[in-house]
Amino acid sequence: MAYGSDLSNPDFGRSARRLRLDTLVRLRWLAIAGQTAAVLVVHFGFGFPLPLEACLLTIAASAALNVASRLVLSRSHRLEDAPATILLAFDVLQLATLLYLTGGVENPFSVLMFAPVVISAVSLPRVSTVLLFAILMALMLALAFWHLPLPWGGAPSPSLPPLYRAGLWIAVALGAAFVCIYAGRVAEEARLLSDALAATELVLAREQHLSQLDGLAAAAAHELGTPLATIALVAKELRRNAPAPPAVDDLDLLAQQTQRCRDILGTLRSLDDHYGGVMQQMQLGVLLEEVSEPHRHFDIEVRATLSGEGPQPVTRRSPGVLYGLGNLVENAVDFARTSVQVTGVWTDQAVVVTIVDDGPGFAPEVKRRLGEPYVSTRADVRKAKNEPGSGLGLGLFIAKTLLERSGAHVSVDNRAEPETGASIRIVWPRAAFETAADAGEGARWEPDAQEALDGVSQTREKAVP
Repeated sequence: MAYGSDLSNPDFGRSARRLRLDTLVRLRWLAIAGQTAAVLVVHFGFGFPLPLEACLLTIAASAALNVASRLVLSRSHRLEDAPATILLAFDVLQLATLLYLTGGVENPFSVLMFAPVVISAVSLPRVSTVLLFAILMALMLALAFWHLPLPWGGAPSPSLPPLYRAGLWIAVALGAAFVCIYAGRVAEEARLLSDALAATELVLAREQHLSQLDGLAAAAAHELGTPLATIALVAKELRRNAPAPPAVDDLDLLAQQTQRCRDILGTLRSLDDHYGGVMQQMQLGVLLEEVSEPHRHFDIEVRATLSGEGPQPVTRRSPGVLYGLGNLVENAVDFARTSVQVTGVWTDQAVVVTIVDDGPGFAPEVKRRLGEPYVSTRADVRKAKNEPGSGLGLGLFIAKTLLERSGAHVSVDNRAEPETGASIRIVWPRAAFETAADAGEGARWEPDAQEALDGVSQTREKAVP
């Protein structure tokens, strides 16, 4: 059930998340427009004295960087981490220069210094954000005590006491730290969820490709039928005019082998008609055996038991369900000490599959978050496998997502004392289980369906030794 390290790689799709140059250029043009408007309004509108030439020259430096960026690189270019950090550091220095000319931290617009660092927190690695934050704090500390007077009309500009300036610097530091941590955390969760959903779609696509091999075989048989018929016809005509017996024998052999090939291709072509309906249907017991059998070659005993009212429920073969249940059984085998119990129970309204192991169970600190991407309780030493990048919790997320797409409700818990181990319960409304399609569209689990399970728990107690 493992497909390599590409699904659990933390850098899954990292290049697609790099900061686009066009994004920085547009944001910088917006900042240039705002800075220019603020300087002109304060100087000409309010009549406050400003070092206008120095301010406009500082703003022009940002405009020149934007023009140069457009000329050198394409609009769709995605920046590496180092160049993006340098560009954001330039923005911090440019804003600091403007603040130095217009009152330092006493300037109400000093909060705009947050912007480049927040962009880094959302888009760049942590080391880049820490570096920009350190530059920001050093510049803000300098601006708290060294700057030109705050533009003020009429009376002399107010002079704030040093203690208050230090308080402003501390407030800026705390505010920048909080905003960066909050924005970075939200962005990281969004990235992890996006990567996990992409990996889920990849797993489902691979399983669907495997299930479609019979269709490909039928298509190949159909395409090869015409040239084989031509070969058989030519061999028949040549046999009529064969000059010597050895040639006749060779042509007979050619005709026999051609007919054999046509028979084999005919079998493949009719596979879907003759066997497709049977192969696409599987009873609950067959389903549990299929997901359990690959994991019975380790030192862990895997038992599958069935119990229910009336005939077993029958479902369509679904790659998503097979992968999801197989992944859960595989995880149980990894953690179990001696045995794993897979139990199937059904009633007229519901189908319940329970996977129980006798391992240590889920750790309390992560139990509430199990099923989210990149949440795991795996130890460093794995009992049954050592795939690169495994143990990130992505497998359980994929399994849970695929099973829920088929209409199931998945819940995880630990076994009650004095037993130890984990217990995973998958519940389908019977209609969803029996009509689930390969595309994953089935009836969805509704909370009201819990009433249909009143008799299932009692039946399960009888099924589990």
